[in-house]
Amino acid sequence: MPVTQNPYQQAVFLLGTPDPRHAPPDSGTEVAFAGRSNAGKSSALNRITGQRSLARISKAPGRTREINFFLVRDDRRLVDLPGYGYAKVSKSVQRQWEHNIARYLETRRSLAGVILVMDVRHPLKAFDQQLLRWCRAAGLRAHILLTKADKLKRGPAQSTLLAVRRDLDDLHPDCSVQLFSSLKGTGVETARAVLNDWLNLA
Repeated sequence: MPVTQNPYQQAVFLLGTPDPRHAPPDSGTEVAFAGRSNAGKSSALNRITGQRSLARISKAPGRTREINFFLVRDDRRLVDLPGYGYAKVSKSVQRQWEHNIARYLETRRSLAGVILVMDVRHPLKAFDQQLLRWCRAAGLRAHILLTKADKLKRGPAQSTLLAVRRDLDDLHPDCSVQLFSSLKGTGVETARAVLNDWLNLA
């Protein structure tokens, strides 16, 4: 089957589960999207795939409470992890979400890498840094989308990009980072190229 310009256009929802033990068979290759609840993760996933409603979007952050699996084709998948750091849920719920995310990241053999989504205006919060350090320790590839880049002028956006790159020297030197805007489409092709590489779709 030839690779189309956007192989994610035909991605379909497989299943959602709060417990990674109920995930699809751990074979093939998948890439997970992680990030704070208000970072624009679902919007980024929809823009990259070219589908308006593949991942659920809500004005209330924290709607994604399950690990959602999407089949791209064959045995390649995208995974939408629950957003972390949402203040309007109980601490016990937050801990459970973070436990499930950690269990998935630590045990999923088919995981090829993590796309970490951060609001360009609020990058590298504590859990972002924790996740990057874990990826580094696990030898897991990571790529950062600095979302909502349309909210900043070009100069401040570039300054943030450079600052994050400097911080990555300590957190995860092999991690790559880019500016991204779901609204304007900034950085979509770059993000797809990363996914194509990790999922061996290039």
